[in-house]
Amino acid sequence: MARKKHPVLSPADWKDLPDEELLQLRVRDLGLKIEASPLEPCVQRLYAELDAAGIRFHPPCYLTNEWLCPDKVPMIGIPFYLAHPRLIKLEKKKMLEVEGGTDSSCMKILRHEAGHALNYAYLLFQRTRWRELFGPFSAKYSDFYHPKPYSKRYVVHLEHSYAQSHPDEDFAETFAVWLTPNSRWRERYRGWPALKKLRYVEHLMRQIGSAPPRAAVRQTPWSAARMTSTLAAFYQRKREHLGEEFPGFYDPALQRLFCARAGADSSRKASDLLRQWRRHIVDSVATWTGELKYDIDRLVGKLIRRCDALELYVSSGEVEAVSQVTGFVTAVMNRVTRFAEDQENR
Repeated sequence: MARKKHPVLSPADWKDLPDEELLQLRVRDLGLKIEASPLEPCVQRLYAELDAAGIRFHPPCYLTNEWLCPDKVPMIGIPFYLAHPRLIKLEKKKMLEVEGGTDSSCMKILRHEAGHALNYAYLLFQRTRWRELFGPFSAKYSDFYHPKPYSKRYVVHLEHSYAQSHPDEDFAETFAVWLTPNSRWRERYRGWPALKKLRYVEHLMRQIGSAPPRAAVRQTPWSAARMTSTLAAFYQRKREHLGEEFPGFYDPALQRLFCARAGADSSRKASDLLRQWRRHIVDSVATWTGELKYDIDRLVGKLIRRCDALELYVSSGEVEAVSQVTGFVTAVMNRVTRFAEDQENR
């Protein structure tokens, strides 16, 4: 039996489709390109910033399923949904947030990924001084790291103290801060150990300058043009993969703890209650779990944002509500700890 062929469409063919019909289309058939898309000005801006910094190499950009720079491949992968406003809207609906969905956030991530690409293009990670400042490139990646948000050994660029997750990320973050126009990094990081890294990045960039890259792209990475899954399947896998990092993961629990509308017993917003008792909840959970207050506070922050988004209200006495939330957060932190230990013991 002959295989059914799917026609490659153009955005004009699907941009006005209802969500249920759009979700049935395959990613590869959407006809997406960076050229003439909302991404093109951002990519061109990145290249202009590299030119202004005296860097000749412009990392090629392509559309794929997430933000990435393939391992030791000097290219930048950009999520395909950022190539069209209709898909950005769908991403927001399905995932509740859009990573890189604004010009400013897109540029922050592009600068970070450009740091990876330059690292790979010029094999900077092989240099002795690079390893002395950032650590061994061969260090194992882990989904669980315990950042120190107030450490002055690392720059602050992306969220969650990302520079602390791996030496390669530390370099990419440091490069991004150095490249950002008007970042005033010399003043901002004066007196910080991280300033040594920034100065080293500047020294490296002056060295490579107009030199051609030492590592070339030998093959085209897996891209959106080859994604045979439908948008529906893509989002199902994405939500399952993100698990507790998915912004709506805790919604069912919050809807059990609170109610959807103000009642006779209470008209107080759940998010306001959590903001008032945030420090108490964090301190209590830290006492009984031994987890870092920073990690617990991040979780409570997620719960506050979801309570706002769901417009939840306190349905019982405030003391009882705080007690229930504290127990819930404790249970979550204990589960995260057990999962991390299981991963380390594999």
